[in-house]
Amino acid sequence: MSGPGDTIRWLTEILVQLGIAHMVVGSFASSAHGVPRTTQDIDVVFDPSPDALEHFLAAIDRDRFYVDLDVARQELRCRGMFNIIDLTTGWKVDLVFRKDTAHAHEELRRRVAGLIAGVPAALATAEDVIIAKLAWARDSQSERQFADIAGILAMRGDQLDRAYLDRWIDELDLRPTWDRVPVERSSARPM
Repeated sequence: MSGPGDTIRWLTEILVQLGIAHMVVGSFASSAHGVPRTTQDIDVVFDPSPDALEHFLAAIDRDRFYVDLDVARQELRCRGMFNIIDLTTGWKVDLVFRKDTAHAHEELRRRVAGLIAGVPAALATAEDVIIAKLAWARDSQSERQFADIAGILAMRGDQLDRAYLDRWIDELDLRPTWDRVPVERSSARPM
C-alpha cells in the first residue's frame, strides 16, 4: 500500500472543484493536531446536495476507485456514510454525510486549512476533533479515542478554545467521558 497523499489530493481537488463543503476528520485530523498514529482509512465529512452528490459520483474514475453508487445515494437520505477504495493505493476513504445537528453545522463551518500527508486539505479544528472523539469514546468505549485526545492536549492544550470545548462538552453530554481523559493532561483540559 502506498501513502495516502495521492488519494487525499484527488478527493480534495474534486470536492473543491464541485464546491462541496468538506473536512478531514478522525485519525488523520487528530494526527495533524496532536501525536501522529497509523490508521487504516481516511475519514471525511462532507455536505453535498443531491445534485452535487450525483456530480461527485459521476466524476469518480471507476477503473481507479471502487464505490457502490446505490449505497452512496441511500446513505445521503439517512445522512450516513459510504466508502470509496482507491485501487491504485489501497486506501479507503470513509465519506460521512454531515449530520443535521447544531454541532455538525458549527464543526463544518469552523474547518481550517492544514496539511494531510503533505497535501493541503480542509480539516476539523483541534477542538472539534476532541469533541468528536469524546462522542466516539462514549458510544464505543474505545480507548484509542482517549489516546488521540491526550495527544492533542499534549501538543495544543494551551492553544485550545476552552470556552468552545466546555460549551459543546456540556451541550452534548460528554462531561462524564471528558472526565475520563488521562489525569496527567488535566492542566491542558478546560475546567
